[in-house]
This record gives sequence, structure tokens and C-alpha cells, in this order.
Amino acid sequence: MFQLDPATLIARIIVLVVAFTIHEFSHAWTAVRFGDETPRMYGRLTLNPLAHLDPMGSILLLVAGFGWAKPVPINPMVLNRRSSAAVMWVSLAGPFSNLILAILAAIPFRLGLASIAEGFTTSKSILPSFSLILVQFVAINLLLMLFNMIPLAPLDGEKIADYFMPPNISRAMESIRPYGPMILIVIAVLAPMLGVDIIGWIIMPPLRALFGILVG
Repeated sequence: MFQLDPATLIARIIVLVVAFTIHEFSHAWTAVRFGDETPRMYGRLTLNPLAHLDPMGSILLLVAGFGWAKPVPINPMVLNRRSSAAVMWVSLAGPFSNLILAILAAIPFRLGLASIAEGFTTSKSILPSFSLILVQFVAINLLLMLFNMIPLAPLDGEKIADYFMPPNISRAMESIRPYGPMILIVIAVLAPMLGVDIIGWIIMPPLRALFGILVG
């Protein structure tokens, strides 16, 4: 699913620009809808990809199959005054947008307008086929959704899980929150170098299942 020939690289760049931009814009739009103007103040309430793309996260998505964009700044105090669930909804908006994008990209396969086989065939052309772009679009959006749902800071899943957890577990999650980025680097970058692909074990089974459900 993540071979890297020139056509696939171009397809991933297209997916990266759209998926990351919509993901971060969804966070910003939802926060503003709950009364927090912080994303607008920082210029994040926009569909301009340059406002959202992170260089290192973008490169990793291209070569490793996962990555990240610049986090949207929010003010939890403003959000919590509006609704106790506001932070959770703002966090959920990003992964949900990736799910919607994956569903939309799968429709041409269901209608017979694109070929799954062609989408998985290594292209001899530099330019990606329509089917290849759609395969990458579905797969990478599902990957971003599942990766961001991992309940580990600074990923969206940590804030979503925190809302539903009982107070004792929520306090435990808060105590490890400062170490979240370090833990994430270990399990996502260093562990695979030692042959331990924890992220793959967690994400790939549901990714394959959802991909099959969407494209048929």
C-alpha cells in the first residue's frame, strides 16, 4: 500500500496537502464555532496549506507512511466555559474529517469509475493514475485518522479519551502527558528500527479492515 515510486510520491504529495489541510482546518473551524478565536488569531482558520504543513511531519508521511501537521492552538479555558465537551469535539473534528475524506475518495471505486487493481499496480509513468491517487487518498486518510486516535499526547486521541475516562485514569493520563511526545517518538520511530513495529500492530489491522469496507 505504501510503495514509493515517482508516481506514488506525487500521489502522496497531493494527499498530504489535502488531508493535512482539511484536518487542521477542521480543528480550527470547530474551535471557532465553540467561541474560541485563538485559531483565527494565529491564521489557522484557512484552507491555505502553507499555514498548516509541518516540514518534518510532511517528509515522514511521504517516506514512512505517517506524519503530522502543525497543531492548531486553542484556549481550553474559553472552550470549557462554552461546553464541557468542547475540547473533545475540537479534537475529534480532525480525525473525523479524514474519515469523511476517505469515504468520499472510495465512492469512485464503488461506482466502478476507478480500478483497485490499477491503484495497487506500480506505475511506469511519472504521473499517477486516477486510481493510484484514490488508493493513496483512502489509505492515508484512514492512517491519519487511526494514528491520531491513539490516546497519547499530543495526538487528538489523548484529549478524546480523557473526556470519557473516569477521574482516576484521567489523572494518570495527565501525569504522563508531558512525556507523550517522547513516548511517541520511541514507539513510532525508534522501535521500528529495532524490528518492533508497535504502531503497525495497532493501526494496520483496522486500516486494512476499513479500507476493504470502503472500497469493496
